[in-house]
Amino acid sequence: MTDTITTMPAVRFDMLADFAANINRFGATFTAFDTSGQCILQSSAGNFDSDTSRLAQYAHLTCRGQSDTVVRFGTYNEVLALCLKAPDETVAVAVIQTPDVNEDAEKRDYLEEMLLLFADRFRADAKAQKQIEKVGTELARTYEELVLLYNLSTSTKVTQSNATYLQMACDQITSLVNVEGIAVFLERKLDGEKRFVLTAGSGVVEIDQFTADILEIRLAEELKSGNDALLDSIVDPPFKYDWPDGIKSIIAVPLHAADRIIGMMVATNIIGKPDFDSIDVKLFNSVANQCAVFIENNRLFGDLKELFIGSLKSLTNSIDAKDQYTRGHSERVAFISRWIAERLAQERPIDDEQIHKIYLAGLLHDIGKIGMNESVLKKAGKLSESDLNHIKAHPRVGADILADIKQMKDIVPGILYHHEHVDGTGYPEGLTGDRIPLIGKIICLADAFDAMTSKRVYREAMSIKRALAEIEKNLGTQFDPEVGRVFLNSDIRKLWKIIQDGFIESWDYSNFSEYGAEAVGTLIR
Repeated sequence: MTDTITTMPAVRFDMLADFAANINRFGATFTAFDTSGQCILQSSAGNFDSDTSRLAQYAHLTCRGQSDTVVRFGTYNEVLALCLKAPDETVAVAVIQTPDVNEDAEKRDYLEEMLLLFADRFRADAKAQKQIEKVGTELARTYEELVLLYNLSTSTKVTQSNATYLQMACDQITSLVNVEGIAVFLERKLDGEKRFVLTAGSGVVEIDQFTADILEIRLAEELKSGNDALLDSIVDPPFKYDWPDGIKSIIAVPLHAADRIIGMMVATNIIGKPDFDSIDVKLFNSVANQCAVFIENNRLFGDLKELFIGSLKSLTNSIDAKDQYTRGHSERVAFISRWIAERLAQERPIDDEQIHKIYLAGLLHDIGKIGMNESVLKKAGKLSESDLNHIKAHPRVGADILADIKQMKDIVPGILYHHEHVDGTGYPEGLTGDRIPLIGKIICLADAFDAMTSKRVYREAMSIKRALAEIEKNLGTQFDPEVGRVFLNSDIRKLWKIIQDGFIESWDYSNFSEYGAEAVGTLIR
């Protein structure tokens, strides 16, 4: 067998290699070419010689045709070729060559069916990978805004005046939104009259005192009409209001105290696009709310953290919901992981921040299953080797989703190594003993306990007694002895009652979001 590897992603190359091995069992040679005609993998059964340059010509013709059907070449149609797409763009051409004998015609028909099925799986895998990348991008984008708002909330502890804090808020928001000018006007009484006075800002904002007072009236009218902000610009539709000549686009959002407007955040002339949009409205309103209630910034940040932990919970629930028998699995694993970590902290140095990260890693441990085939996850019978390899990929896929989010760096090891065994028989890397991070050891045990005590499509749930016996039996092989002993010596009856009564979300906290939000907070600090 000869393998030539290029820059194709490892997961896809592994798929090719597995398929090639299956093809070899039929006495056929499998060769894959990239779109430039370079051989990226060749796997021979060893029973005849292949002319790689001739196969490359067939691959070139197939790629040029961009067909979704198998193309046959050779005197006896002994060469089968098909474009592999990811998901709609051809990224490789798969070529199967059988011996030059006519009696293999029936076998070639079977190999053609195999090739078509593999191409469908290859395309589905690529589509799932795109979905995974999209999730990672959205999480990273959410973090940017979350970090901005957290910076505002924590700065309230050291800010000595409204002007200093508001100036910092203006600087922060213009780091994300490029505008010619931004300003904050606060309500003041001047000569017994309510006026809106410029308090902070940067750039050029052509709004004088008279215009500011009129702007407050217009903003109040917009809010009364059900809008979240005043938006106006020279583009279609043209200006609704009259503005000074230098203003081409404007956004104004209120600073509220109870039911009263106590100030306005105003920005003019956005750069890089024709007008402010709904995304800008949400961001400006969030920052303005921080400014208006900056003495309660930590509470506001808590709301945002709840939104984020809620998003994580929705994401993990969507994964668990792929199989009716795993609903709630991620949340239970997170809680059991936290349970173990809190008790382990009584015996070794583990602070609250580490416990929070262990909890979040437990919540996200199966995120890599987001793109996995539901038919494999729900399969009642014995899994094939290909199915097992598909499932075993989920720790690395999950780690890859979060790898580019720097705030998740301490959580990634729990996701990547939660199927490692201390005796080296686990996956994906076969680590042993202390080479496995503590976070991975804890989640491994929590995941196994919940799996054993939950019903699956292929078996009934184990009793608590039997599950604990299995953990005891596998200390030092599958499970870390220290982590296992701490768990076995804890109040399992209490743990089980909390889980069975559905009190996971409220145990020791007023609600799930409160603990989850506190845990998310550790990622931002």
